[in-house]
Amino acid sequence: MSATRKRPPVLPSKPKEQVNKKGLIWLISIFGAVVVIVSLLLIFSQ
Repeated sequence: MSATRKRPPVLPSKPKEQVNKKGLIWLISIFGAVVVIVSLLLIFSQ
């Protein structure tokens, strides 16, 4: 009785931490830009 072994995945799995880091940096930068733009609009609209 020989059990069939599972084959290892052909494509090496990329570390998910790097992708999440990039996404986090993008979100923070976009949020920061929006805050700066809104604050500038509020200051100059008065």
